[in-house]
Amino acid sequence: MASTADDTNGRRRRRPRNEPTSEATARADAGSGSGDSTGPVAETRWLNGDELAAWLANSAIMISLPAALDARMQREAQLTFFEYMVLSVLSEEPDRTMQMSALAARTAASLSRLSHVVGRLEKRELLARQRIPGSGRRTAATLTEAGYDVVVAAAPGHVAAVREYLIDDLGPQELAALRRIGAAVDAAIKRGQPDAGSAASPPGDGAADGRSPAIHPASQPPADTPTATPRRS
Repeated sequence: MASTADDTNGRRRRRPRNEPTSEATARADAGSGSGDSTGPVAETRWLNGDELAAWLANSAIMISLPAALDARMQREAQLTFFEYMVLSVLSEEPDRTMQMSALAARTAASLSRLSHVVGRLEKRELLARQRIPGSGRRTAATLTEAGYDVVVAAAPGHVAAVREYLIDDLGPQELAALRRIGAAVDAAIKRGQPDAGSAASPPGDGAADGRSPAIHPASQPPADTPTATPRRS
């Protein structure tokens, strides 16, 4: 069905099916009509050709990569990618326990989404929730022994997927650039959050300890390799 748009008199007009509705259309509209060069459209810093190409290419990382990891995780480990993230983060805590609000922050999820997923994992006895003593309604999540076994079993497949879909096709310089880009984007996002403050990492600082961002593999490297691995009590 053809879409509609306002004409110069404020009435709704039908937009032809093949009429473009992209940034190019907005650019053209901004430079035509009444000649008014003020307002949000005129002030938009449009992407140039190189910037647009980089943005579109990055969609593979933002959209296609998480979808591929999720599909593979569900097929091989019967977990969603987000469920694996939750279990993996808990596995790296010394007591496998974390307050729900902190766990939500580490997995970049809302409390409502996390609560829904934790409830699902709790039914599978992969983790347990308990109230934290004291004032307020604070709750903690604890990875169970069964949950630990599941995340350890799933980790090799996850690492293999990360290597296949991303790491192994990049050279050392590309990996270094990807790390800097990821750190810069993470810092920019944190700067835009109300409580970010000084928490944002400076561009290029990276995440050598594997704690930011939280989408990291709970890998099982050789015993003499220092890295973040699931801990067994």
